[in-house]
Amino acid sequence: MQDIKSENIYQLEKQYRTSLINSLIGYRALNLLGTTSNDGVTNLCIISSVFHLGANPPLIGMVIRPEREHNDTLRNIRSTGQYTLNNVLPEWYMQAHQTSASYPSGFSEFDTCHFKKYYTNGFKAPFVKASNVRIGLELREMIDMEVNGTTIVIGEIVHILTEDGLIGADGTVDHGKAGTMTVAGLDTYYLPQPVGQLAYAKPGVEPHLLNTNTSFNT
Repeated sequence: MQDIKSENIYQLEKQYRTSLINSLIGYRALNLLGTTSNDGVTNLCIISSVFHLGANPPLIGMVIRPEREHNDTLRNIRSTGQYTLNNVLPEWYMQAHQTSASYPSGFSEFDTCHFKKYYTNGFKAPFVKASNVRIGLELREMIDMEVNGTTIVIGEIVHILTEDGLIGADGTVDHGKAGTMTVAGLDTYYLPQPVGQLAYAKPGVEPHLLNTNTSFNT
């Protein structure tokens, strides 16, 4: 069994250490983050640091890397207060990966990486038309992290745009049916497979599958 202690982690080769730490926790949510500047220049980047924060109000958090001169994402969110999260599908995950390239400020990854934009009335930020689960958010709070210079962005969900048949009777989004991809590390993509949907856990009640006809119970 390997035991990599803290003092050894810092001695690892940079790229090896980056891959190790990024992939260590396993599969993570994968989204394309869409923003626009006040001048109407759109921006799109792939992100795997999104997390659920609460349902009432409906909040989603994400971690953004330290702001750099050519990184328009955080700047756009600060200035417009709106942004979108869009799921990634197998047909075009390579295009989605390409949005992580360090394009100069002012370039639109929507155009460069060949993604069509979709807008809904009264919302500034662009959605990804090819996605089938899309979330529109409004900025509620930003927390600048002193420990590593990253920023935690907290947004409230104001739009949920999905294709028909992806939200179950109980409100669960069927990401298996949607074809939503996930990622481990920075560059290894996966299609998750559902194992089962369990009933709400209660003391003294054995775990059991829900008696539903969804793809969660195979």
